[in-house]
This record gives sequence, C-alpha cells and structure tokens, in this order.
Amino acid sequence: MNTETELPDEEEHVLPCIEAMLAGTLALMTGHAQSACATQRDLMGRKIRSNLFFLGQHPGLSPSFRTVLQRMHQHWDALVKPGDGSVAQAGSRNEDLLPERRLWHTTASSVQ
Repeated sequence: MNTETELPDEEEHVLPCIEAMLAGTLALMTGHAQSACATQRDLMGRKIRSNLFFLGQHPGLSPSFRTVLQRMHQHWDALVKPGDGSVAQAGSRNEDLLPERRLWHTTASSVQ
C-alpha cells in the first residue's frame, strides 16, 4: 500500500537550491542548539549567520520573507563572537575543544 503521502524508501531528496539552503540552515540551528562543544557551536553559528545573509538577499523569496531573514541575520550577527574566524579563538579551555583537537599543542608565541 503506497500512497503519495508516504516518503520513498531512499534517503535522497531533491530540493530547489533555495529550499536546500533553508533546510540546511534549519539543520545547523538544531545542531547549534544541541551541541555541547563551544568550537562546534561557534563554527555552526558563523555558518548560520552566513546562510541567513545569503537567504535574505535571494530574489526567489518574497520581500516579506527576505525581511524576516534579514532580521534573523542581524540577530545572529550579534550572537556570533567577533574575530578572525579562527577555530583556536573559539575554545580556549580543553573541554571546549573537539575530541580530536584536545591533544594538539598550541602555537608558540615566540621562537628562540
């Protein structure tokens, strides 16, 4: 019994470009809310901010929806820490680092 409301067995979904970007941004927002790692949260926040900027400029969306997205971009712009975008800035404490980065040495401030 296969109705049109049932999803197909395969996991591949084909979305228009703008819908795919919106879906990806919503997924990032979910990940941002659920992540305990400060580094991951910072990187996801930066990507969310970037996506909201581009979505807010997209001509395929209505002017009202673009206004909502532009306001969301302003909100996320205030949430995301300013800086040069380096991952090292995001997590200064060892527990905030990704597991694969916890054993990395920091860059020397000077060479003797």
